[in-house]
Amino acid sequence: MPLPPVLALDGALRRYAWGSRTSIPGLLGQTPDGEPVAELWLGAHPDDPSAVPELGTTLDELIAADPVTMLGTATVERFGPHLPFLLKVLAADTALSIQVHPTIEQARAGFSAEDARGVPRDAPGRNYRDANHKPELLCALTSFEALCGFRPIAETQRLLDGLGVAELAPVGELLAGTDGLRAAFSYLLTLAEPARLVDAVLARCRRPVPEEWAGPVRAVRLAGTDFPGDVGAVLALLLNYVRLEPGEAIYLGAGNVHCYLRGMGVEIMANSDNVLRCGLTPKHVDVPELLAITEFSPLVEPRCPAEPRCLAEGRQSGTQFRTPVADFNLSIVDLDADKGSCAVGGQGPHIVLCTEGQAQLSHADASLRLTPGHAAFVAARSSAFVVRGTGRVFIATVGG
Repeated sequence: MPLPPVLALDGALRRYAWGSRTSIPGLLGQTPDGEPVAELWLGAHPDDPSAVPELGTTLDELIAADPVTMLGTATVERFGPHLPFLLKVLAADTALSIQVHPTIEQARAGFSAEDARGVPRDAPGRNYRDANHKPELLCALTSFEALCGFRPIAETQRLLDGLGVAELAPVGELLAGTDGLRAAFSYLLTLAEPARLVDAVLARCRRPVPEEWAGPVRAVRLAGTDFPGDVGAVLALLLNYVRLEPGEAIYLGAGNVHCYLRGMGVEIMANSDNVLRCGLTPKHVDVPELLAITEFSPLVEPRCPAEPRCLAEGRQSGTQFRTPVADFNLSIVDLDADKGSCAVGGQGPHIVLCTEGQAQLSHADASLRLTPGHAAFVAARSSAFVVRGTGRVFIATVGG
């Protein structure tokens, strides 16, 4: 019996302490249960694949049974018999760890080396959970605060001078020297007793500052409140503070030091769980490996610009965020029932997520209605499928 071309997905809820108690339940129209809900996973990641209730199975099992039908020949030839991306809704009420992701070459080498040493794949001290890279893109659903990439050195030096914290003098001197970002970052990560520095910086950041530094200082206060005594609050001074408004995005490539602070967004990433942490965390921190994969170049513009996307038949009918990786592509379509429907081309697999209003997906003789927080998987096909309705949908597929 052939599979339906459009499959409803039940996302998997992930409960971490940093999650919001209300944001994702509110999106789903559910009554909060008082416990934090950090993420809603939509995809075929083996740790928490989406359920396909119509068929009583999960998306990863359907793909494993017939990868070419589900993903298309081109996707299987390029990425193997696996969905190459994972789509999430993320909601943070406290800061996530400051972290970095490896390139695919670094991930393969690190994964093989830890396997060769006999490090269990679920060991708390393991760096590489798989052999894949983990580039990410996050698009805000609400006002969203994050740290993303190193601020240009001259701007950070002006910030440190303006704060006037004597304990920060070594950081400023290292920034002015050879390979300043690496030197300053390494110094902070290897401090034997960071408490005095952290306390001094937090005390200064609780006092008024000029408006141009309000964002970075707020990031320090949030980090210091969420993780008292953690040197990550001082590491935040080296990074770009970004406040995204709904519809704005940041792209987090390999080597990018980043941290989500507050807010809800839609996140898409390569299908990996490789994370090396360096602050705001009680988890394992491997400083030498972290320094080996971090990109110590300033990121002048942390935002990822949106651009028009012709979803099918040469018509502009959405916006997309262009990234340098082929694992994923994310588009946004604002639907209006008075202006007809939107045809979505491309032969690879798609996940369509509704975040506002309602949407109707149609392909061949199949049709499915989506409400906020709910999603559908559209298998590989030779013709476009159609989305109509009101509100907003996010459309995830393979890049190219």
